[in-house]
Formats: sequence, C-alpha cells, structure tokens
Amino acid sequence: MGAGAKNRISRRKFLKAATAAPLFLTDWNADNGFINSVNGRIKPADIGTTLIHEHVLVDFIGADKISPDRWKHEEVIKKVLPYLLEIKKRGIRSLVECTPAFLGRDVKLLQKLSDQSGLTIITNTGYYGASDNKYLPAWAFTESAETLAARWISEFENGIDGTDVRPGFIKTGVNSGPLSALHQKLITAAALTHLKTGLTICSHTGPALPADQEIEILRKMGVDPKAFVWVHANGTREEIANTAKNGCWVSLDGIGDDDKSVAANAELIIFLKNNGFLNQLLISHDAGWYTPGELDGGKFRGYTTISDKLIPYLQSKGFEEKDLNQLMVQNPAHAFTIKIRKL
Repeated sequence: MGAGAKNRISRRKFLKAATAAPLFLTDWNADNGFINSVNGRIKPADIGTTLIHEHVLVDFIGADKISPDRWKHEEVIKKVLPYLLEIKKRGIRSLVECTPAFLGRDVKLLQKLSDQSGLTIITNTGYYGASDNKYLPAWAFTESAETLAARWISEFENGIDGTDVRPGFIKTGVNSGPLSALHQKLITAAALTHLKTGLTICSHTGPALPADQEIEILRKMGVDPKAFVWVHANGTREEIANTAKNGCWVSLDGIGDDDKSVAANAELIIFLKNNGFLNQLLISHDAGWYTPGELDGGKFRGYTTISDKLIPYLQSKGFEEKDLNQLMVQNPAHAFTIKIRKL
C-alpha cells in the first residue's frame, strides 16, 4: 500500500472521529462559560471540529462607502453554501467568521448560511485598523477607547445591527510595525470590552513586534494574555515561540492550497508542539472571500486544505488523533469560550 493510500485511510479515521462527541468536553457546564453563535449560545462541548479564521464575504470598498446594498443574500448563498457543505461532509462542525464591521460583516446572511448548512457560525464585534485605517468608521479616530468599548459592549448585550445576534469574539487589527497611538487605542478598547464581556480578543497582527506590544497593553490593563489571539502569527520559529511564552493563542491561519504552504505550516506546528505550545495553537485557512463588485463575487477559495492535505501531512509525521483533537476541537473550544480572563 502506498503512502497516499495510507494518508487517505488516516484522514478517514480522523474525520470519523471528528463527527463523534468530544468526550473530553462533555463535563463542561454553564459554570465553564459559553460560546455565542449567530443562532444563540452553545456549550463549549458542542463546538466540535472548528475552523477558527475564515470569511464568507469581504468588501474592500472602504468604511466610508460600504453598504449592505452592495450584495444580495441569495447570490452570496448560491456561491458560498456549496463550500460550507463540503467541509460539513469532512466533519467540520463550526466556522469562525472573521469579517469585521465596515468590511462586510452581515449577521443576517450568516444566520441564513448557518441554517442552510447546519454549521455553527460565530461572528464578532470590534473595528479593524490594519491596512492603514481604511476600514475604520470616522468616529474611531475621535472617540475615546472607553466610548469605542461601549459600542462593542452594546453589541454583546443588545445585539448587532438591530438583530438578536451577539458577537462571539472581538475582531480588531493593527499594522505590522510598532503600534500607532490609534491602534493602541483600539487594543485598549478591546481590553475594556473583554473585562466587561469575557469576549476573546482576535487581533490581525502579523509580526511579533506589534503582538508583543499588544500583549503589554493587555497586561497593563489586567487582562491575561490567554484572552488574546495573535492572528496571522509570523516570524522566525524562535520569535513565535518567544511570544507564545506569554500564554497567548498563536493563530496559524493562512494555510494555503499549495504543497509548500502546507509543508511549511505543518513543520511549524510540529516545532511548536515539540516545544510545549500545542495547547495554544489555532489553525485555519483565511479563505472564502465573496467580493462584492466582482463578477459572481470573484474567485472564491474553499476551506478543505486542512482536512485534505494538512492533517494527512501531520499524521505522516507522527501526529496522533489526540493531537489533532487538541488542535481542532479542544483549542477552539477553550479559545472562544466567553470568560473574563484577568491576571
């Protein structure tokens, strides 16, 4: 039997296990927190195998021009639903949709896709400062961190855009260099929101330098770095491991379809596992991206590379089912459980 056949068998074994109840979480109860999906609260035990950073729709027109009139739900659903059904067949049970406000967040659309796919979908609150602030609303430049936090807290307490949908995490973003005063304010607002709501902070960051600066702001405000997801974590292996020592979540969420990307991410996962960081790792594709204004929503990338390529690669390098369970089920459940984490 060739290596390819062995990997296909291994993947089938994993997918079969993925559809089973995660036994290690069945003793969780209300005292252990909850997770907010677009269709209401779920128990952390019910999140199942999860992709923690994906997109349905992203509109790059800018905060000053964006409007939900730029896309039609039925057209987006026609394009996106088959991709969601693909991953459901592979044992994926939940998808964390990371498109923030003023970049195309549409919670009614996400509700429809959740209902029609049978997947749990999680949305967010917060503002995105990366890309030189193009996607920030005008008031983000002038309002205090406290006022911005009050807006995000209101979405948690009262619902998003007049709906009963509550955010499941905070999504923000900073540029890749040293934090500007504006981006320091965004992280401060995220910290204030966490301390009031228990929502985990997911910040589009990139290199270790701004990640370390974000973590320092959180520490000064009494927020445990365990409440922070370092989104798009990159750098040398040593830089990533050094920042991970703070206790934050390390998100390797740019896993591409090509074999080079799969191998590079797999080897980094193996390195971090061997250095004791497996229980801080989150993985995803950063895929999808229906783009309003482009013909048929533009080129859409599916969400199957982890199931079809990365998992077999890790298994060929000695990853066991318990390691994959940690990576794909346990870690997302813990990362997105709504719970105030103080130092």
